Amino acid sequence: MSAGTSRAAADTVDTDRTVDLLRSLVRIESPYFHEAEIVEFVHDWLAERGLDPSYHRVSEPDVTGYEGRNVIARLEGSDPAAPTLLLNGHVDTVELVADWEEDPLSGRIEDGRLYGQGAADMKAGLAAAMSAFAALAEADVDLAGDVVLTAVVDEEGPYGLGTDQLIRDGRLADCDMAVVTEPGPAFDSESDATNPRLYLGARGRFLYDIEVRGTAAHGSMPERGANAVVAASRIAAALEEMEVGSHPLLGSGSVCPLRIEGGSQTLSVPESCRLLVDRHVVPGETSGTVLSEAEAVVDSLDLGDVDVDVGLRETPHPDARYGPYTVDEDEPLVEGLAAATETVTGDRPGVGYFPSVGDFNYLGHREGLPTVILGPDGANVHSAGEWVDVAETVEVARILAAGAVELVGTAQRADARHDGGEDAD
Repeated sequence: MSAGTSRAAADTVDTDRTVDLLRSLVRIESPYFHEAEIVEFVHDWLAERGLDPSYHRVSEPDVTGYEGRNVIARLEGSDPAAPTLLLNGHVDTVELVADWEEDPLSGRIEDGRLYGQGAADMKAGLAAAMSAFAALAEADVDLAGDVVLTAVVDEEGPYGLGTDQLIRDGRLADCDMAVVTEPGPAFDSESDATNPRLYLGARGRFLYDIEVRGTAAHGSMPERGANAVVAASRIAAALEEMEVGSHPLLGSGSVCPLRIEGGSQTLSVPESCRLLVDRHVVPGETSGTVLSEAEAVVDSLDLGDVDVDVGLRETPHPDARYGPYTVDEDEPLVEGLAAATETVTGDRPGVGYFPSVGDFNYLGHREGLPTVILGPDGANVHSAGEWVDVAETVEVARILAAGAVELVGTAQRADARHDGGEDAD
């Protein structure tokens, strides 16, 4: 597809509409598990533009009791044999942070930055995807393949239930590649990382759920008991120092104790404790290896009369885990987005790898789709003062529109999906 056609699609993105959309999204409070209002807004915004959105039910009755809805829309291309591109973004945020010194839902713009909880993570990315999707429908371009937009719930929650449900229901089975519009530079460990930048993979994650059982005794005679809290503290410190895997692109894995829950009555030796520990992983590290390694660390400690049960956090089903993945730089998805970036910005994008997890892991590892992360820069993610770069939000929308033309604007179908699932389960 010529650069001129890609440019035409990019130029159809309306700056004012994109910024107004971003501000409207930020002004809707939408912590995970409480997204009904913003889901309805996204659906209605698309419907008002004749884009025929539909709701997709999300249900997880066993662990969380959650019921919600995704929004799905599709632009149909002219060639059934052409590839299908997925644009994925989440509507939810973390809970409102208490330390804001202004309205956390203001959407205030100052010096090119828009402020608000979830502005960067990832209402700007969602606004960019929605704006690009609308522009593609309006542009004078003939798409051969389909473009699918999914606005999903519960990415910030414990299990990514929105994208999980899409996969479980087979709603992404005809997709050949995916772009997730998370704010990559805001998470990048390289301090000088700036856009334009494509993120070609991410580490995975497991969560240790460790039960420690000791023996109660009077607190004035601790030697007569076995203190579960002390044992859990020693386990946490030892796990933090354990050796983990490394990968030439994704870097090293990591271990971070998150929570110790325990204690007992006043002046009593605590007899039970629960320890939660984050374990970010790279290809080659599986549920089996991370469990055996943690068990070996516990066995190496002299914990006395304390019993320890090392497990992984309960999940709604066995596949609801974030596996690591990478995408080859010569993948058509990467080449198409790079060409689109150069068309829009005049620069070739840099390449990076995401340090944490999100819906892109489900798409890249579990669903086996070539999946790139591309989003605007920002800062203070999950904290007070969160902001996103307004100009980059519009720029990402234009790259997505141009990229869609590059990627599905011809009838040549991708030969095969990227297989990201061989290294982790």
